[in-house]
Amino acid sequence: MIELAALAVLALMLVAVFAVATAVLKTIVWLILLPFRMILGLLLLPLLLLKAVIGGVVLLIVGPIVAVALVIGAVAIGAALIVPLLPFALVAVVVWLLVRAGDRPAVA
Repeated sequence: MIELAALAVLALMLVAVFAVATAVLKTIVWLILLPFRMILGLLLLPLLLLKAVIGGVVLLIVGPIVAVALVIGAVAIGAALIVPLLPFALVAVVVWLLVRAGDRPAVA
């Protein structure tokens, strides 16, 4: 049983050594590539600004179209929900007219 525990401890130590080695290697690669990332970032900054400007222009052009489409969609959904209730409203109006016609006018 002790041998099994020793093997488990040995496996955990190997995993820990591998994790530390991986972390050190990752840090070294990150430090080596950092200047290249910074230079590339500075070179691509104008493209990022251009992307923001183009995105703003597209938003100004497409925004009103999307707003109109949303309004039309809301009206269509509203009509789709109200139209099935129109027969009930018609029956209610007829009943109201019949009840109103049966009332005697108040004497002033």
